[in-house]
Amino acid sequence: MIKRLRLKFVAINMALVTVLLCVIMALVYYSTAANLENDSINMLRSVALNPPRPAPGEAAGDVQLPFFAVLLGPDGEIAEASGGYFDLTDSGALEQLVAGAMSSPGDIGVISGRGLRFYRVEMPGRYIIVFADISSERATLSGLTRTCAMIGALGFLAFLAISIALSRWAVRPVERAWREQKDFVASASHELKTPLTVIMTNAELAAPSRQTEHIKSAAGRMKSLIEQLLVLARAENEGEKAKCAAADLSAAVAGAVMEFEPLCYEHGHGLTSEIAPGLAVRGSAAEFTQLAEILLDNAVKYSRPGGRIAVELKALSQRRCALTVADEGESIEPEELESIFQRFYRSPRHHGSPGFGLGLAIAESIVKRGRGRIRCESAGGWNRFIAELPRA
Repeated sequence: MIKRLRLKFVAINMALVTVLLCVIMALVYYSTAANLENDSINMLRSVALNPPRPAPGEAAGDVQLPFFAVLLGPDGEIAEASGGYFDLTDSGALEQLVAGAMSSPGDIGVISGRGLRFYRVEMPGRYIIVFADISSERATLSGLTRTCAMIGALGFLAFLAISIALSRWAVRPVERAWREQKDFVASASHELKTPLTVIMTNAELAAPSRQTEHIKSAAGRMKSLIEQLLVLARAENEGEKAKCAAADLSAAVAGAVMEFEPLCYEHGHGLTSEIAPGLAVRGSAAEFTQLAEILLDNAVKYSRPGGRIAVELKALSQRRCALTVADEGESIEPEELESIFQRFYRSPRHHGSPGFGLGLAIAESIVKRGRGRIRCESAGGWNRFIAELPRA
């Protein structure tokens, strides 16, 4: 639980940091692009209104500015083209540029594929179109993109390291309280076993009566609760990692089904099973037998009278397998599906039924120790508990 809490803390922090970095980088990029575009347009406007002239004695071809101007006559013909930065001898290419600029709905635009921005000015009986090279502008923006990406990646990694360190500090009180709670549950459960055994032994030796039967019944329920609490405490102390040894899941499930056949018959439930042979997983065979027993016991308790119970174990792929225990019963509400694996959770409809609400929590801990996941589905009059596990 502590690990999941820390991961959630880091994930929330990094989501906020990522959004913030993206917003900052986008603002930097678009503000830079807008400034470069405005500077280029202002330069084009200035050139259109005041075309530069070479100094006395300087040849026009020596003027090497990154733009050129085209003067159109009354009939739209090219009357003059000036600018030493570009080769203006290709009249066909020049006419295509002029045609693209004249067909544009706006006075300012970009000739796609040519890397040129134009500014068109209408004067009495003529047009002046100024074209400017924007390759340097695009190169600047491309370099800015790479710089922003590098800074963003470094910032992300730095904030990730800070978030991981902060997560340890932030959850430390929760971790300490959780550890103390686990120690208390484990110690209290262990210490209660001895006096409970004495109570049950004395009740067995006492003369039979209604009172002694009540004592034995209550003591039995208390013993079951203590054993379940000890199982959960042991699982938490050992962590959620499966043992390295391979366990025969097929044999474990088949053994649990065999044990529950008489109980299902006694309650009038039809029990069917389809178990693929030879499926092995990492972990303890005893734990996986307990997993199947918990799911079968849950199905027997909550299946409708005379309802069917189906057990299926199959391979999903070369790497995963799935155990499904389904029963015909009252549908489980969607909001209950999210809480059904919580400790001590009991549906309001089943508060009077036997149990403590720990069975499914234990089943979930077993599946997690096997590096799998478990879920519940309710549809079509069937409630299905599906445990997916990696194969050994």
